[in-house]
Amino acid sequence: MRAALLAEYRKLVSTRMWWLLLLVMVAYLGFVSAAVSASFVFVPDGSEAALVGEDAARATYSLVNGVGYVFPLVIGSLAMTTEFRHKTITQSLLVEPDRTRFLAAKLVSVVPIGLVAGVVGVAATVAGGAPLLAIRGDGSYLRDGDVLTGLALGVVVVALWAVIGVAFGSILSNQVAAIVVILAFTQFVEPIARVVLSQVDALAGVASYLPGGAADSLIGASFLGAGGGDADLLPRWAAALVLVAYAVVFAVIGRLTTLRRDVG
Repeated sequence: MRAALLAEYRKLVSTRMWWLLLLVMVAYLGFVSAAVSASFVFVPDGSEAALVGEDAARATYSLVNGVGYVFPLVIGSLAMTTEFRHKTITQSLLVEPDRTRFLAAKLVSVVPIGLVAGVVGVAATVAGGAPLLAIRGDGSYLRDGDVLTGLALGVVVVALWAVIGVAFGSILSNQVAAIVVILAFTQFVEPIARVVLSQVDALAGVASYLPGGAADSLIGASFLGAGGGDADLLPRWAAALVLVAYAVVFAVIGRLTTLRRDVG
């Protein structure tokens, strides 16, 4: 298992794609968090800000998940789908013939990159949003314990997204199709579904069990909640279990389908 882990980690860090995605992630999160914080602190005369104080800070910093989770998902999916696109899956299985251990090594090897992406993403979000909140708003709240806890858990959430990305890539091994599905789901399907579900009392709780809703619950804040369109957040322990469950279920499906077939 150790040899498989080292092999998968080396394959991952030897490519340029993951750090190129990190650069895009930094620019994107920095810009979006600056724009969102500006919307909270620059309001027309006679109007009220959507959120103020600590709530505005927490919602801004939650953007690392709210709009940023597409990046670790793509990084994770590329770690798996690249094997099929470049036909290296055969060589990889020669190094580790046990396909369950091969998949486990893939899942674990992406965690360090996910944590790096989490640190970078959180830093970019804070760098983009905190200055405006501090200068024009009620403060950046970067010394507040709850806010700092949310930022630390944001790093964990990003790492979990990378793992989920690998698991998803084990199901949908076509690289282009996997990226298209991830983009469609993260940018359109889930955000719309969460807003729609939250408007129906009987279904409002379902939104928190969607992947992004569970991740927001683990962080303890939601940007979608800034508009009053988010369901109640889950307890953090329950949110963590939901995210891990997504990774486990996807990985099991991938092992029983894609990784069960003959490769060549």
